[in-house]
Amino acid sequence: MADKIKKFFEKKKVEAKFKMAGPGHKLTESKKPTTGGSGKSGAGGGAPSRANPSVEARQAGAAALARLGGEKRDTPAFNTSLAAIQAQVKRELEAEKKAAMEREEREKSGTPPSEPPPPSEPEDMSPLLAVRGVYFKCPLVGPEILSKDEWKGKIKEFLYEQLADEKGLTACLIIHSCNKNKDKVEQCIETLSKYLENIIKNPDEEKYRKIRLSNRIFQEKVAGLEGVMEFLEAAGFRQETLPFQEREEPFLVFDVSVLQDLENLQVLMDALHSAEPIGLELDRNVQVLLPTQAAQKTELPPAFFTMTPDEVKREQQLRTERVESSLVLRTKAMREKEEQREMKKYRFALIRVRFPDGILLQGTFGVYEKLSEVFTFVQEHIVFSEGEFVLTTGTGHRLTEADMNKTLLELHLVPASILLFVWAGETPSEDYYLKPEVMLQLQSL
Repeated sequence: MADKIKKFFEKKKVEAKFKMAGPGHKLTESKKPTTGGSGKSGAGGGAPSRANPSVEARQAGAAALARLGGEKRDTPAFNTSLAAIQAQVKRELEAEKKAAMEREEREKSGTPPSEPPPPSEPEDMSPLLAVRGVYFKCPLVGPEILSKDEWKGKIKEFLYEQLADEKGLTACLIIHSCNKNKDKVEQCIETLSKYLENIIKNPDEEKYRKIRLSNRIFQEKVAGLEGVMEFLEAAGFRQETLPFQEREEPFLVFDVSVLQDLENLQVLMDALHSAEPIGLELDRNVQVLLPTQAAQKTELPPAFFTMTPDEVKREQQLRTERVESSLVLRTKAMREKEEQREMKKYRFALIRVRFPDGILLQGTFGVYEKLSEVFTFVQEHIVFSEGEFVLTTGTGHRLTEADMNKTLLELHLVPASILLFVWAGETPSEDYYLKPEVMLQLQSL
């Protein structure tokens, strides 16, 4: 059964890729240039969209492709923009050093610090936000990058559109993917399976071929969940009004003609148990930052640590326990356990990798992702992807092979951390670290 579901959705993936490829063209027609869209899309406050690349950006991209392909081309536009970025970074690093020296002198002399200039960010968002939110991808459904709430609506819409092609299998996925309460879903699956199992084992028993919609068990365990009615219709049930205790009530009645194909009921039962919710992939939400941008944007949005009401109650309880524990001596193990408990309220981690030239590469990760994912992320964006490099924490701890299978939570890299990048082996001839097309994600200077 799992193979049938897999084949069905592999077909949908092929169709989705075909649609994403754009409009078709005849071999005899002339090709017309097209303009590319943004990397992220969404409505209603989704991920910020990127503008179409400028002439300079396109020239830089072409230069990058030429370099990677071994071709020699004149790239004055990219060289000029790269030089401007490097000059800007150098100025900012010098300003950073000068500011640190001035702070040190003020501390020695006792002079109060001057007030920072007001932020120039839009009024409707915090000027200190390091990232606007957490976003996801769902290749099965489409190419968009959206928030989790936006994807829930889009997945539901997508699945209901597939009902005409494969009602039974799609209904199973709707039950798993479009209902929030997992316990209620499990109860629903158990009850639906019982309905079908009774018919398979007792095909001649009329009582098993009727479901009264006002029945207590149906109302408590099945009614109201997405995909339930579609599943029962695919199994062979039809809604009818029948007499019941001197009145008429709506029933779901199993079509007797379907009894000739009881194998279909077994297939649906297997599908109901083997189906899984349509999953989302976390988008890294890649950003490239200048030193001043990284210093100004430090706060995390609520999506990084949103807590449910139960978690809020638990957090209050933990705070009470911490106050009580502060009155007694604690061992190192007790302190470490408390620290782990504190970090577990975070769901995501913001990782920034600072390169020796001052540029920072930023990405979003799940707290239970392995450190190896961070290394892969860096490797995908650096100019010399085959080169060996080392990442070091702000405290000077060098992350080694032994740390690769540890989670970001275990390594205390949540909710946000800055890692320092250093080449460990052969150093590339370029005097910059990130790929040209990645560098162009920097905000305009």
